[in-house]
Amino acid sequence: MPFPNDEELMKTAADLVAQLQAIFGPHPGFRPAHAKGVLLTGTFTPSTTAASLSKAPHFSLPSTPVLIRFSNSTGLPNIPDTDENADPRGIAVRFQLPEVDGRRRHTDIIAHSTPTFPTRTGAEFLQFLKALAAGGDAVGKFLGEHPKALVHVQWPKPAPESFGTEKYWSVNAFKLVSAEGKETFVRYQIVPTASISTLSAEELKAKDAEYLSTEIRERVANGPVGFKILAQLAVEGDATDDATEHWAESNPVVELGSLELTAAKSEEENLKEQKTVIFDPVPRVDGVEPSADPLLEVRAALYLISGKQRRAA
Repeated sequence: MPFPNDEELMKTAADLVAQLQAIFGPHPGFRPAHAKGVLLTGTFTPSTTAASLSKAPHFSLPSTPVLIRFSNSTGLPNIPDTDENADPRGIAVRFQLPEVDGRRRHTDIIAHSTPTFPTRTGAEFLQFLKALAAGGDAVGKFLGEHPKALVHVQWPKPAPESFGTEKYWSVNAFKLVSAEGKETFVRYQIVPTASISTLSAEELKAKDAEYLSTEIRERVANGPVGFKILAQLAVEGDATDDATEHWAESNPVVELGSLELTAAKSEEENLKEQKTVIFDPVPRVDGVEPSADPLLEVRAALYLISGKQRRAA
């Protein structure tokens, strides 16, 4: 996972890390955003149609081991699961691909529990964070000047009953490339095989601060936790370089495969591995290419900068 060569992009990414840490406080060894999380392991099995869309190995192999991280929003490692600021929740899926010449390979999907994002670029997101830090009129002024950010802020984000009953969206677009060279722009959706289930405000009040991490550990101990990975296909006129632009619900959706989560990391493993693992928003695998969405490279740089800080803590 290399750093981008763009100096301005790197400065924006570093400024984003610093601004997140200014808002939530420095917490050495933890992420500046989505700091609180839990790791699980399992298997991805592709659908019979996945290989026709992409020549990527995880879409043609019989199965691929995966590492999953569920998380809460904010840079607070101890934020209660019941805190309204813990939404949207996040999911990161690492496909652990076969080694080549003794070198480990992987590709990741990163998504969260809302189909919205507040800004199109990293620079705009930095402005958004600065407005949040300033508070008062600064927030209203920013939202008034950025209507897509207002949509994101106002989008309903109810707390889930479980990480395993939540739906997640990858708001960035990616280009799937088949063995024949056919290109298809998609956005991923990760949908639980169990019914989607959220909590009312009253139900949430009865939960404790660790209810989500406790529940997902208990759930997977009692049997596999399943998800479908879907690809929403772009149609003519859809923006593939702007995470703030919604695609119509009527767009075609294709199933790419199934996730089966079978074990949770122990508390000790969880803390140790979350400090070192760096998920990558850019696919970096033959058969899946990034779109021209400017958020992808700045997010990758942000993740790498903060990841190196975690490892050094």
